[in-house]
Amino acid sequence: MARISPLVVLPPVIFAGLAALFLWGMDRDDPDQLPSAMVGRDAPTVPATTLPGKTALTDEMLREPGVKLVNFWASWCPPCRAEHPTLTALSAELPVYGIDLKDPEPAAARFLDEHGDPFHALATDPNGRTAIDWGVTAPPETFIIDGDGKVLFRFAGPLVREDYENRFLPELQRARAAE
Repeated sequence: MARISPLVVLPPVIFAGLAALFLWGMDRDDPDQLPSAMVGRDAPTVPATTLPGKTALTDEMLREPGVKLVNFWASWCPPCRAEHPTLTALSAELPVYGIDLKDPEPAAARFLDEHGDPFHALATDPNGRTAIDWGVTAPPETFIIDGDGKVLFRFAGPLVREDYENRFLPELQRARAAE
């Protein structure tokens, strides 16, 4: 009786395992969405620092009644520039709070002077410590917060085009309907 070498069996077994993994990945609800450990938890604290002349964001503001947004941004971030008009439009409908991430103060202030300031209040995170606490991987990231200060949704990336329309807006509408 002839013996079959394990080297002959190994490639088909590896292929079958990879195919199963890929099939599972394609079958997820939203394969582009990054999971967040923050969803369902209280929003982490925010820094007490802000830009000169701006209203300082406080933890109490995140626990005030109503849905609100917290946006991590930076003047050096091209996707943040792309989403800026969307944030400006949203700020006419609900409180939008900003946390400026690892940005030199003059650059951040100049950006808001040139492009407008959509933020109802602002904090600065020059060392990125707060971003780590929130689980931010890279700006821009926007969090939907409820009236109790709980994180309802995390959106990684700029609030633009189809992603904004198809992924972010339905979550925002769901949050506002539940208030």
